[in-house]
Amino acid sequence: MNYEVLEALRQIAQEKNVNRDLVLETLEIGLISAAKKRFNTGDNVEVIVDTESGSISVFVEKDVVADGKLEDEGLEIELTDALDITSEAKVGEKIKKELPFSDFGRNAIQTAKQILVQRVREAERERVYEDYQGRIGEIISGTVQQISRGDVLINIGRIEAIVPLKEQIRKERYRQGDPIRAILVNVLKTSKGPQVVLSRTHPNLLIKLFHLEVPEIYDGVIEIKAVAREPGERAKIAVHSNDQRIDPVGACVGMKGSRVQAVVRELSNERIDIVPWTEDEAFFLSRALSPAQVKRVVVDRRSKLMAAIVDDDQLSLAIGKSGQNARLASQLSGWKVDILTDTRFAEIQEEKAATRISLSELSGVGKVMQERLVEYGLGSANDISESTLERLLAVPGVGEATAEKILDASKEMVDVKVSAYREEVRIRKEAEEAAKAEEEAKKAAEEAAAKAAAAEAVAAEAAAKAEAEAAEAAAQADLATTDEMQAPAEAIVEDGEGSVAEEAGADETPSVVTVVPGNGEPFEPSESTGSAVETSAESAETAQEEVGSSSEAAPEESTTEASIDASPDSESKEASVEESEGNK
Repeated sequence: MNYEVLEALRQIAQEKNVNRDLVLETLEIGLISAAKKRFNTGDNVEVIVDTESGSISVFVEKDVVADGKLEDEGLEIELTDALDITSEAKVGEKIKKELPFSDFGRNAIQTAKQILVQRVREAERERVYEDYQGRIGEIISGTVQQISRGDVLINIGRIEAIVPLKEQIRKERYRQGDPIRAILVNVLKTSKGPQVVLSRTHPNLLIKLFHLEVPEIYDGVIEIKAVAREPGERAKIAVHSNDQRIDPVGACVGMKGSRVQAVVRELSNERIDIVPWTEDEAFFLSRALSPAQVKRVVVDRRSKLMAAIVDDDQLSLAIGKSGQNARLASQLSGWKVDILTDTRFAEIQEEKAATRISLSELSGVGKVMQERLVEYGLGSANDISESTLERLLAVPGVGEATAEKILDASKEMVDVKVSAYREEVRIRKEAEEAAKAEEEAKKAAEEAAAKAAAAEAVAAEAAAKAEAEAAEAAAQADLATTDEMQAPAEAIVEDGEGSVAEEAGADETPSVVTVVPGNGEPFEPSESTGSAVETSAESAETAQEEVGSSSEAAPEESTTEASIDASPDSESKEASVEESEGNK
């Protein structure tokens, strides 16, 4: 039976990944505690475990006292009882008595079990803590177990890890069973055991992912010098190659972007800028601000500040959305970064020059002190106002009280002068803006007047054009009417060939008629007769035109024409003409 107990202890040690000796030690402690509780003993209990035979024995050591002198049964034993154990027992000596397990009782065994379970659990937690404490900075893979109050619990094997809400990428959403990879950032000891804290936002996660995707980084040929991240949005990484034959940026990007795209997908499409690293801070900053084009960089090493000068059209690109590009460039370079246009930089330099206060204007600062301050890089009151108390105390001969006095006086003088200068600039700018606004208003008025005049000219031209088109249309209408009236008159002249030709004037009845002689001989008109006939034809045509063009015909002319057509003479004349033609 004892062997079975030892085998069970061995399995416990294997399952809980703890040392077997620790389990045996825990068992001894449990049995000792159970013996103390059952037999009311002290620290005089000893447990012996034989791992070869599997035997477990519990002994209690007691002092031998004379019969009837027993005071503490847990610590003492009477001589008679001691002789039953060994015949060599004597009063005053110590003797070991074995405690059978059957005498322990149920409660004592349950106590030993609780102690064993508790100690094994504690040992397991300590082992887990030590294991994961040594893995901080590694990528841990697991599956989403559940989501509790925004925190994501991850099953990583023996224990559950946690991704706190602040360590999650903001736009990511998790569901139970989803695979996840995160970097181990901390291991905490809690009452429930060690708690493994993972992160998806830590910059080292980006570094580790590139280690996995880029063999050159894993082998150390390419180094990652700096990383800056805004998780889920954008990141910048500075890389440097120890081998001149290898392009660090190209190696990180991979064929058709395969390497960097794997990292981008893992980080929920986070944009990654890969920047070649260089020791020149100004040149490195100009690269870190890409895709903006930097004209030049002004470096202030004393304040660890760099000012990047860009064109006006590059300012928004250099700053980025909500200042994102500038922040990442500052984190990547480790410097404070100001992004300015040429105009703004010139204004700042002009203000510095106009508000500069020499050390001689400071009260209580003599020539010797001025020389010492200049030696330490404090050549003006402006430099002192931007300095710190610790830096002033480093100047020989400057105590704490003197440093405070100089610092306060410098700040006060600089603030007053800067305020006055800025007020003056503000007034000047307001005057310039007012003059500019007035000029723009005048220009706008002139433009409006010019537009109105141009509109009037266009309207007049349109009216004239319309009037000309109307006159031309009227003329064309008159011409069409005249053509219509000419057609019947020409028909009459053509039908009267060899018969009758009439000529009607505007104010008289036609009086010239040509008649064929009654003897049947052909009539040959003389020159005067031909002239008369032609004149009569022309007069007839003129009369027809006047009748067609005038809408109001004279009643008298209508009557005359009617009387001519209806007169008997004309009928007789027409009959004579027909008869003459018959004789021919």
